[in-house]
Parts: sequence; structure tokens; C-alpha cells
Amino acid sequence: MPIHPDLLVGLESPDDAGVYRLNDDLAIIQTLDFFTPIVDDPYSFGQIAAANAMSDIYAMGGDPLTAMNIICFPVNTMDISVLQETLKGGLDKIKEAGALLVGGHSVEDNEFKYGLSVTGTVHPEQVLTNRGARPGDILILTKPIGTGIINTAIKGNLADKRLINEVTEIMSCLNGAAKDESIRFDISACTDVTGFGLLGHACEMIENQDIGLRIDTHKIPLIEKAMDFANMGIVPAGTHRNRDFRRGCLKGYETTKPAFMDVLFDPQTSGGLLIAVRREEGGILEQALREKGVKDASIIGEFVDEPKGMIILQD
Repeated sequence: MPIHPDLLVGLESPDDAGVYRLNDDLAIIQTLDFFTPIVDDPYSFGQIAAANAMSDIYAMGGDPLTAMNIICFPVNTMDISVLQETLKGGLDKIKEAGALLVGGHSVEDNEFKYGLSVTGTVHPEQVLTNRGARPGDILILTKPIGTGIINTAIKGNLADKRLINEVTEIMSCLNGAAKDESIRFDISACTDVTGFGLLGHACEMIENQDIGLRIDTHKIPLIEKAMDFANMGIVPAGTHRNRDFRRGCLKGYETTKPAFMDVLFDPQTSGGLLIAVRREEGGILEQALREKGVKDASIIGEFVDEPKGMIILQD
């Protein structure tokens, strides 16, 4: 495993990105992410993929600086206009983040994939990681969950236009405003909610730590119709993998409705931030986030002394 005095976050930690210190005042954050289209509109797909890739930079407390396109494209079976619109969507989102597109790489593939490699910057003493929460800290979630379920419904032609627009807006929204406001407070840990689902990423925050977590499930913001589709069994396959992998660290699993558990483990695309903040500042930060346009920001739980390494699901 690579070890270096300036490697602040590396392979030893299951974190959102790598962090390397350049000098006493500057460190770089490096990450990449790409995937297949999850919405039909190419421009929207580009926006979502770019926002998703840059989210890891925000989760580490940094700002995106440069980005490079990652493209796999079936040039013989798909119209080039699809790629052009996707790249336009990605570029517009990169510009919105205040970053620069500096290049990229493309290969011919049987399946279209797009994403970014992103480099960001952060002060070495202001790096946020997914570990470090303290007993008594409040947990805040900044976006509603359910994107994986809604996207599965979209693929099955079960979602109307209004719902498609809503989930597209959620996924394409940058986490920059949430990060900018949060770092003004006493933050002890931060991560973003993506493929492991809300509970999967929450488990990472307490795994092998001397703390546990109590989550008030009724306070978790949900995308409209997510529960309806979950009750119908319309969930992505990753939900079951997430649940099987992490169910052992949950107290209250058996008494929680299976469909709701599916929502809690639903793999998210470009989900919100999970922020651990000092108890005295929890309500103030929640209100500040909402005033900055992070309208779904919600206190969903509290870190506790016991049971260590476990999440208590409380209704």
C-alpha cells in the first residue's frame, strides 16, 4: 500500500477521493467516476455525470479545479449528436462549478459511458474525510434519496415527465453550495451518498470507530413516489447487494418495513452530502443550508457512544 508523508488520504481509507499535500497551504484532491446513461436526454446525462464526479471533491472539503472527459462510445451504432449533447451538458456543469475542462480520452466501446477525472484543491488542514465524527455530533443529509428507484421506474416507463424532471434536477445539482456553507461550521466528517446507498455510506462513517449512529428514519427526505415504487418491488439490483453487505451493522433491521429498507439502501447517483457537525451547530447549519438553496437539508440522526460500529434505526 503506497505510503508517503504528503499522501494525506490514500488507499488505507475507503474515502471519496485521494488527497496529496503540495505544500503547507495547498493539497490536491483527485477522483474519477463514469457510468452508462441513466436518463434518456443526452444533455441531462452529461450534467448528471459531471455533477456526480465533482461531488467527491466537495465531500473532501475542496473545490473542483480541472476536469478531463472519460468517454466510451459506440461510434458505429449511435449517432454522434448524442455524444455532442452529453459533452455539452458536462461542460456546462463544469463551468457552473468554476472548474476548467482541460482534455480527456475516448475509446470505442459497445456501450456508451461518460464521466470525468477531476482534480480539486483544499487546504491541508481543512480536508474532510468520512471518518472522525464525535459522539453527540448531529448528522445532516443535504439531498432526498430514491434516485436509483426512480431511475429504475424511468427505464420501465413508469415515471411521468414531472417526476423525471424532478429527479434529473436533484441529480444534476452540484454539492458546492452545501459544502461552502458547511465548512463555516465545526464539521468533523463528511461523505457523499452514492452507490452504497444512505445506510451503506453511513456505515462507513462509523466502521471500526469508537462511535455508533442513531438515525431517525422518519426525518429522512425522500423523493416523491420512491416509496410507492419500492412497495411495487421496483428497485435496482444494487439495492439487494448493499442490504446484504451491511445489514449486520443495523439495529432495527427486522422491524423496519422491507420496502423502506430498500429505499435506505437504494444506490444513489449524484446524491447529497452526509455531514457530521457539532450538536450545538446542527440546527443552525440545517437552517443556513436551506437559506442557501439546499432546500431538502435535514437533520437525520446523531452519533452516539454505544453501540460502537452500529446504526440504530429509530422511527
